[in-house]
Amino acid sequence: MPTSNSGDVATNRGVHAMNARAVVISILLGLIAFGLDRGHKYLQIEALGWRGGEYHKVTEFFDYVLVWNTGISYGLFSDLPVLVLGIVMVVAVAALVYWYWRADVILIRCGLALAIGGALSNAVDRLLYGAVADFFHFHWQGWSFYIFNIADTAISLGVLLLVLDALGVGRRRPVVRP
Repeated sequence: MPTSNSGDVATNRGVHAMNARAVVISILLGLIAFGLDRGHKYLQIEALGWRGGEYHKVTEFFDYVLVWNTGISYGLFSDLPVLVLGIVMVVAVAALVYWYWRADVILIRCGLALAIGGALSNAVDRLLYGAVADFFHFHWQGWSFYIFNIADTAISLGVLLLVLDALGVGRRRPVVRP
């Protein structure tokens, strides 16, 4: 007796539609992160002519500045040549892209896309300026948070989404039947 697999076909179509939606949403997030950061940096550096050292006190705990980060995160490895930092960035972005294409969960894809968009924008800074432009400085009394940019924020949000996925947020819980 032949069996119908129309349920399997419908399920597969539903899975493919969900994956396609996840790809579109995540790529849009990555493009938005990249575009916002590039637009902000273009405005400050190219249009307004900021070169570094500009400082505007916004509140008692926040300054808007331009600082050139010649290292990686938090200025680490700032004594390494730009070429070595570039190679590290290419390898890191390639690994993230590989992970992205292997992922099938929307939270993972969105997190990775944000991280990739931010990393690519910071990489463009290295190509254009030899360092990454950072602008936002939060501080309180003697404590100072590192100076960061929109791309760094996108990377941090991406990592947060990956942590949330690792904690099981957004996953369906198995139905236990007695």
